[in-house]
Amino acid sequence: MKQIIVFVRKGTGMDRRIQKTRDSIFTAFSRLLSMKKYSQITVQDIIDEANIGRSTFYAHFETKDQLLDELCRDIFDHIFAKDLSSEQHHDFSGNKDFEAKITHILYHLKESKHDMKSILTYESADIFWSYFKRYFEKLFADFIDSERYHNVPEEFLLNHMAGSFVELVKWWMKKDMKPEPEVVASYFIEVIKK
Repeated sequence: MKQIIVFVRKGTGMDRRIQKTRDSIFTAFSRLLSMKKYSQITVQDIIDEANIGRSTFYAHFETKDQLLDELCRDIFDHIFAKDLSSEQHHDFSGNKDFEAKITHILYHLKESKHDMKSILTYESADIFWSYFKRYFEKLFADFIDSERYHNVPEEFLLNHMAGSFVELVKWWMKKDMKPEPEVVASYFIEVIKK
């Protein structure tokens, strides 16, 4: 059986029982996404997979769309966090430059390659890429020197840069996430420096 890794926010001050229930719902949902199309998954499927009651599900999420929305938000709130902490496979703590942020994001995507393939199949892909692009626009807003692009409206610049990074990640995923994140980040930095 394929191992499912689910991103959940830790240390949010949430009651441990509530967090445990949310984690089991996210895990069940991720497992279902790896087996069937998003449109074919019902709330009852999620309830059965998570082994919870209907009222428990609805105490946390109004719909499966809200669940997907929260799953994406949990992923992105962590990987786009302003303060990076040391993690099992990488350590970017204390490093606040743009290339380090991009590399950190790529590491997270690579570490969760199987989940990403589940989320990025079928209808859920559009929601994921929409979130990804939005978060990346915020990151760019903090790092891009708009003076350098003084003839270009900032909204256009952020949309263009974020869209370019989304396409880079899609390209990288088609290559089975090779080369390593540092190399891919350096490609992106090289292109936007021009």
